[in-house]
Amino acid sequence: MDLKTRIRDVPDFPKPGILFRDISPLLADHAAWHAAVERLATIVRPHRPDLLAGIESRGFLVTAPLALQIGCGFMMVRKRGKLPGTTIPHTYQLEYGSDTIEIQEGAVRPGQRVVVLDDVLATGGTLAAAISLLRKAGADVRAAACIIELSFLGGRQRLDVPFASLVAY
Repeated sequence: MDLKTRIRDVPDFPKPGILFRDISPLLADHAAWHAAVERLATIVRPHRPDLLAGIESRGFLVTAPLALQIGCGFMMVRKRGKLPGTTIPHTYQLEYGSDTIEIQEGAVRPGQRVVVLDDVLATGGTLAAAISLLRKAGADVRAAACIIELSFLGGRQRLDVPFASLVAY
């Protein structure tokens, strides 16, 4: 199954000049969504993760069913202020400014094998920041994966772990 046929192009979203790759049609098509989760499972399973870390918010859609499929835990990497309790923050630089992501304290134990997932890899900044944050918490980050890679933006080069995507533009 060609998953690209289930990904919709939305011109000028979220602002003029941006071509947004929308996974909503993929999620709505049971056969395509099942195929995507199965393909991600094939990519992730060899890394023998204890946990999958999903990046807010579409990354949660990818990570939660995949964790069930391969039989491991799921944890959330969220924007600042979205998680209850004590959190571990990580601030990183964006093209214009900075942002902060967090995980809950105790969400990962030192030495746990973790694979990080999101829906799209663009410039790689958020995925690289999530990897750094998880390492700060003691995780053994084994790999990262996404449904879509915008390869022309070079995000893969910012990652220091094996990376795979299901489709690339």
